[in-house]
Amino acid sequence: MKMDSDLLHSPAVGLAEEEEADMNDWKLPLAFMKKRHSEKIEGSKALAQSWRMKDRMKTVSVALVLCLNVGVDPPDVVKTSPCARLECWIDPLSMSPQKALETIGANLQKQYENWQPRARYKQSLDPTVDEVKKLCTSLRRNAKEERVLFHYNGHGVPRPTVNGEIWVFNKNYTQYIPLSIYDLQTWMGSPSIFVYDCSNAGIIVKSFKQFALQREQELEVAAINPSHPLAQMPLPPSMKNCIQLAACEASELLPMNPDLPADLFTSCLTTPIKIALRWFCMQKSAKLVPGVTLDLIEKIPGRLNDRRTPLGELNWIFTAITDTIAWNVLPRDLFQKLFRQDLLVASLFRNFLLAERIMRSYNCTPVSSPRLPPTYMHAMWQAWDLAVDICLSQLPTIIEEGTAFRLLGSQCSLKERQQAGLRAEITTSTVSALFWHSPFFAEQLTAFQVWLTMGVENRNPPEQLPIVLQVLLSQVHRLRALDLLGRFLDLGPWAVSLALSVGIFPYVLKLLQSSARELRPLLVFIWAKILAVDSSCQADLVKDNGHKYFLSVLADSYMPAEHRTMAVFILAVIVNSYNTGQEACLQGNLIANCLEQLSDPHPLLRQWVAICLGRIWQNFEPARWCGVRDSAHEKLYTLLSDPIPEVRCAAVFALGTFVGNSAERTDHSTTIDHNVAMMLAQLINDGSPVVRKELVVALSHLVVQYESNFCTVALQFIEEEKNYMVPSPANTAEPGNLTPVRDSPAIPRLRSVNSYTNIRAATTARNLNKSLQNLNLNEEGGPAAFSPGNLSTSSSASSTLGSPDNDEYILSFETIDKMRRVSSYSSLNSLIGVSFNSVYTQIWRVLLHLAADPFPEVSDLAMKVLNSIAYKATMNARPQRILDSGSLTQSAPASPTSKGTHIHQAGGSPPMPSTSSSSLTNEVPKPPAREQPATRPPYTPTLGGQAPHSHQFPRTRKMFDKGPEQAAEDGDEPGGHRNYISPSLQTGLCDWSAKYFAQPVMKIPEEHDLESQVRMERQWRFLRNTRVRRQSRGITQKGVSRLDDQIFINRNPGVPSVVKFHPFNTCIAVADKDSICFWDWEKGERLDYFYNGNPRYTRITAMEYLNGHDCSLLLTATDDGALRIWKNFADQKNPEMVTAWQGLSDMLPTTRGQPSTSAHSLARRVSIYLDRSKQGGAGMVVDWEQDTGLLMTSGDVRVVRIWDTDREMKVQDIPTGADSCVTSLSCDSQRSLIVAGLGDGSVRLFDRRMGPNDW
Repeated sequence: MKMDSDLLHSPAVGLAEEEEADMNDWKLPLAFMKKRHSEKIEGSKALAQSWRMKDRMKTVSVALVLCLNVGVDPPDVVKTSPCARLECWIDPLSMSPQKALETIGANLQKQYENWQPRARYKQSLDPTVDEVKKLCTSLRRNAKEERVLFHYNGHGVPRPTVNGEIWVFNKNYTQYIPLSIYDLQTWMGSPSIFVYDCSNAGIIVKSFKQFALQREQELEVAAINPSHPLAQMPLPPSMKNCIQLAACEASELLPMNPDLPADLFTSCLTTPIKIALRWFCMQKSAKLVPGVTLDLIEKIPGRLNDRRTPLGELNWIFTAITDTIAWNVLPRDLFQKLFRQDLLVASLFRNFLLAERIMRSYNCTPVSSPRLPPTYMHAMWQAWDLAVDICLSQLPTIIEEGTAFRLLGSQCSLKERQQAGLRAEITTSTVSALFWHSPFFAEQLTAFQVWLTMGVENRNPPEQLPIVLQVLLSQVHRLRALDLLGRFLDLGPWAVSLALSVGIFPYVLKLLQSSARELRPLLVFIWAKILAVDSSCQADLVKDNGHKYFLSVLADSYMPAEHRTMAVFILAVIVNSYNTGQEACLQGNLIANCLEQLSDPHPLLRQWVAICLGRIWQNFEPARWCGVRDSAHEKLYTLLSDPIPEVRCAAVFALGTFVGNSAERTDHSTTIDHNVAMMLAQLINDGSPVVRKELVVALSHLVVQYESNFCTVALQFIEEEKNYMVPSPANTAEPGNLTPVRDSPAIPRLRSVNSYTNIRAATTARNLNKSLQNLNLNEEGGPAAFSPGNLSTSSSASSTLGSPDNDEYILSFETIDKMRRVSSYSSLNSLIGVSFNSVYTQIWRVLLHLAADPFPEVSDLAMKVLNSIAYKATMNARPQRILDSGSLTQSAPASPTSKGTHIHQAGGSPPMPSTSSSSLTNEVPKPPAREQPATRPPYTPTLGGQAPHSHQFPRTRKMFDKGPEQAAEDGDEPGGHRNYISPSLQTGLCDWSAKYFAQPVMKIPEEHDLESQVRMERQWRFLRNTRVRRQSRGITQKGVSRLDDQIFINRNPGVPSVVKFHPFNTCIAVADKDSICFWDWEKGERLDYFYNGNPRYTRITAMEYLNGHDCSLLLTATDDGALRIWKNFADQKNPEMVTAWQGLSDMLPTTRGQPSTSAHSLARRVSIYLDRSKQGGAGMVVDWEQDTGLLMTSGDVRVVRIWDTDREMKVQDIPTGADSCVTSLSCDSQRSLIVAGLGDGSVRLFDRRMGPNDW
């Protein structure tokens, strides 16, 4: 034995145990740390739709004004010899002047038609002022509100003047006639785009802006002073939407290099590839490519619009590069305006970037308005040079190896092609076979991939994003581009916004027409990301039949569950509050597809299938009846017991909208609604507050549909509450049980914990309504400070509703609580009242119970529903018109539009003071001088129509409501308030759930990232745990020592009832009746003090630390059966409530040594419920095991209830078989054996593995 003892205490054994314990810290599950516990249940902020062009335009008319005067040089320009002469790639001296002019005009039109073939083109060759005026006014008249382009070539006339004039001709071509830019503005109107190809063109831009400013001033004067002469004249058009492109600055001349065309600026704008290749060959770097000449460039095979050919590929690369430069340099709004609003404008500005690069090399700076930042030195131009270099290096070989390429590149006739024995198809395929395609796009995708893989967290957007857009429709690069795009969108909403702003939307929309199966997962992922950020795309999808794509994905059983989940999420967005989408998806058999997925093992899929069902039949009667035919509501019932709270919540949402349609009801429909309501009511004590919140909203839909029935029930409850006197609680309490609450600076205020916000400041921060005037006063005669017992009152006062013209609400929390108790008393005392077999009565009682929920957001919502009905009932019924109790025995279904004529007040006169409402306060005994805290007793409805048991007696509350004000207006019908509350109730669950798809799903979670702050903090805590274990092991090995030193003594604010040491730090939690104080027992300092929020006349009877080894939470249990869990305590962070629920809903007024017998009178049992201080029971006891996440609860009940905190569900009730209370609980490490100590002195052992029939 001694050897065994020595071995047990040997360092080796201790070290092994310590290492095992350290490893267990990493393996232990964490309770209540899901996103639903740490986040506010609300959607993300709506994305400002800056990417969607609201004023998309089209250039519909083009005026080509050429002032060349071929053969005559203008007097103010001295040209070099030789000099640049080509105009539109035609030498005007090679033919007669008139023919040259006409040919140049025709060529210019063809060059523009390459960019906008559908525009209306008009040429004006060497015109007069009148001809220009006629042309411009005609085009503007036909274009209406669309854009008109004015192209001016002034190579044959003098340079523009500083007075804002350009030159044209007289009729005889003997004089140059000035044309004012001001007049041109008047004729062209707005929106317009102007292109000036002449020397000193910058002067025109400056003059244009001056005249535009002058016009704006004239408009302002006319608007301010209608009597001004300018106001009597036709208002000049505004020039705000005008764009200008000029060939050079105000002091610059056009280049005269004979190797360049004379209209170099026009060539850059209209034939960019041709001039770019020529310019490249003129550079010194081109000499590195042997055999390439200017003549050879003319023979590049292919077509500009065929990407498979060399010429087409170069054009494709050029578009991608200029788009990328603009997107990376320009502000987002300017990029959208110039590069996404108008196809022709976008093409001209892409080509303008090339013009800036080429013309700057000849000391000529193109000008634009709006002005662009310099782009001629951008690094992407080097990628363009490389692409050109690779293409031209192949050119000699391609031409030498076949005449087919020369035929394709030349302008030979069809007869010549037939003589050569070649078809265009063969030629194109031959080119593709011999031509090495540029690696540009593959390399740019690799760069994008590097950015995604290696980039830091905070970085600039990737330069290659526009290039990814360009290759989405390419068969070669599409799959890789979609994969990289999906990874980019996964970075978060900011990435989605960037992708949309660059113009990715129409590309991914078009890809939905593809039948390629390998694209499905990628497209579904991308669209889920887009719709999670911007749901307005639903209309675009339905318009293009894109919803059918996702319907097919959802119906594909071979698709992984993750992809089907994203597909059903997309469909849920499409049908969300969008009738057209609902109709389209209903025709696509969405409901049947969703019902088939309800039993899928993937929880997120089950959740979104339920949400999708709830949305498709929300306010859409055809879908609801389709669901009825498919028994959709019955199939959804199985999800009400799903182990995942979010799935249960989604099922409640779907069933709530199922009964929430506003269409007329038939008997069949009413029966279905009743069945759904009773199934929903079973979730009244669900462990998750998000489920109970959704339950309130779902029941509120039923309340709205059957408003008249619920008004009748409400009036009956009010009558019974008025006529039945509940015994008052004792005015005294045991010493120490009533903790005085003072607003002390040493006590931190609660952070916004739902409606428990700033509890200690509630009396000063809130302007409570008139009904609060009956609140008790404290001993000093001042306002009673808020204790947790007042929390319900204060929160409901701020959230419940009265009439629109009066802030006073109808039902206070006190009144509602008394209603609950009266319904129980009446059943036991044979008070004939409301029929307990009525569905409406049962739902009303459920709502009363939820109004007393320990989680404030749940109680607030329930209070809104109750008060909305109470308002309508009391404002439209006199006391004598209230039906007797017998009229409610048979509750006939009511039409949703009926207002309950049997309780509707005849006429439109204001209501008289009701006996019912006035007696609500008069019947209550006057409060004593000392504050009497109120309480929220637990309650379990009897859904089967049976009378409640005696153990459901709740305790009394002071009722301070005075009912509606006599002066309240009654002119409005109740229908005017129909939408005042219930329809607007919502929990935000669906929008919050959608945030999952907007956030990164591929990113490593922070807790698993070895370098994250969260991981490092967790590692520090586990090292602390190791140190504590080592110290405790040393103390244990020393054996027993005398307790001579007192290390901690302090006075707690309240009399301690429960004390709990933190397992790893020097914090001790001390609970009094309704508050918790935290002390550092080593330093003797008070760390924090906050209020638990339990009602008055309840007390804290148990506490437990959850996740004590990591991020600690504090669980508190009170003797009314409520459990509350707090975080951020003991470190001055302001405590926050994580969750709360009714752990035990049937607490019995038993005593420790005296079992409850039938000899106890009803008055005794009621008295015990009214004042817990008279009760000798154990309250509530709990036992927690971190390994399994199971919570054992018991106390003044006859069962041991086991909760699974991961599922937030009750998993088992073990009957104790005794009449006395349970005073203590303990379990073995495997959670199989449970030992309970009872108040009668017995100790009982239970095996939870046994079946219910074995107890």
